[in-house]
Amino acid sequence: MGATDVLSRKTGVIVGEDVRKLYKYCQEKNFAIPAINVTSSSTVVGALEAARDTKSPIILQVSQGGAAFFAGKGVSNSKQEASVAGSVAAAHYIRSVAPVYGIPVVLHTDHCAKKLLPWLDGMLDADEAYFKQHDEPLFSSHMIDLSEEDKESNISTTAKYLQRAAPMKQWLEMEIGITGGEEDGVNNEGVDNNSLYTQPEDIYDIYSTLLKISPYFSIAAAFGNVHGVYSPGNVRLHVELLSKHQNYVKEKTGASESKPVFLVFHGGSGTNEQQFKEAISYGVVKVNLDTDLQWAYLTGVRDYVLNKKDYLMTQVGNPEGEGKPNKKFYDPRVWVREGEKTMTTRVKEALQDFNAANQL
Repeated sequence: MGATDVLSRKTGVIVGEDVRKLYKYCQEKNFAIPAINVTSSSTVVGALEAARDTKSPIILQVSQGGAAFFAGKGVSNSKQEASVAGSVAAAHYIRSVAPVYGIPVVLHTDHCAKKLLPWLDGMLDADEAYFKQHDEPLFSSHMIDLSEEDKESNISTTAKYLQRAAPMKQWLEMEIGITGGEEDGVNNEGVDNNSLYTQPEDIYDIYSTLLKISPYFSIAAAFGNVHGVYSPGNVRLHVELLSKHQNYVKEKTGASESKPVFLVFHGGSGTNEQQFKEAISYGVVKVNLDTDLQWAYLTGVRDYVLNKKDYLMTQVGNPEGEGKPNKKFYDPRVWVREGEKTMTTRVKEALQDFNAANQL
C-alpha cells in the first residue's frame, strides 16, 4: 500500500480531503514531504523530476517575492499585483505539467505576513473564481504568517481566513512563534529568544479555535528553527517541544490519535538528518526547503560556466577554432538545465532524509 491508495486523485495537483488524507498518511508512515520554493518553470521542473524519480509526493510553493519574480521583475508590485499574477500563473503552469510526472502535488503558497495580506486576498479571489468553474480551489493550500502579531490577533485573523477557505475545503497553514533568520524581506535575526519557542498552551488555543471552523489546517510552531544557513552551534533546536504539543492537545481534547496536530517545520536548511527524523516522529508532515536549493541550483550553472568559459566569451571562436560557433554552449536550454540537474539531486536527498522516497 502506498500514499496514492488513500487519494482519490493519484497524480497532479490534489485538493481538499486528499490533502488531509495525504498528511495523515505521512503521520502514520512516519515521513514528511519537502515543500520546495519555486520561482520559475525551471525550478518547478527540478522539483517534479526529483519526486517522480524517487516515487514521492511533493509540495511546490511560491513565496510573495518568488511569485513576483515569476510574473517578471519589471512589473510593478506596489499593490501586490505582480505577486498575485505570478502566483496564479505559477499555479496554472503547475496544474498543466504536474500530471505528466505521475505524482501527487500539493500546490501551496508560502509566508504571508500582515503587510502582505492583499496578496493572499488576491489569490483567494482566484481560488473562488476557479472553484465556481471546477468545484475546487486553484491552490491546494495557503500559508498565513501572523507570528509577528500578538497571539490573539494571530488566531482571530487566521480564523477569519480559514472561514473563507473552508467552503472550498482548502487547507490553511499558520505560524505561531517566530522563525529566526531572514527570508523574503522579513528579518527576524534580532528577536527575543523566548519568541523562538512556542508553548503547548498556544498550540491548543489555535487547534481548538480552528477545528470549530474546518479540519483543514496545520501549524508551524517555533522550536528554535531559523531561515537561512548559520554556523554550527548558532541554531539551538528543541525538537522535543513538538512532542509536548501533541501530548497536550491530545490530553485537553481527548483525541484518540497520538498526533492530532498537523505540524510544519520551517527553517529546515542546515538541520541535521537526526533532528529531521525526530521532528517527523512527532507529527511533522511538511518541511520547508529553500536556501539549500538556491545554492544547489547555482552550483550547476556555476560549474558549467566555469568549465565552458572558453566557449562562452564570444558567439564565434573557441579552443576548437576561430570560426567555430558557440551557440550550443550558450543556449539557455543547456546551462539552465545544469541548474535543474543539481537542484533535482538535492531535492532527492531531502526526500530520502524525510523518508518520503518510495511512499507512493
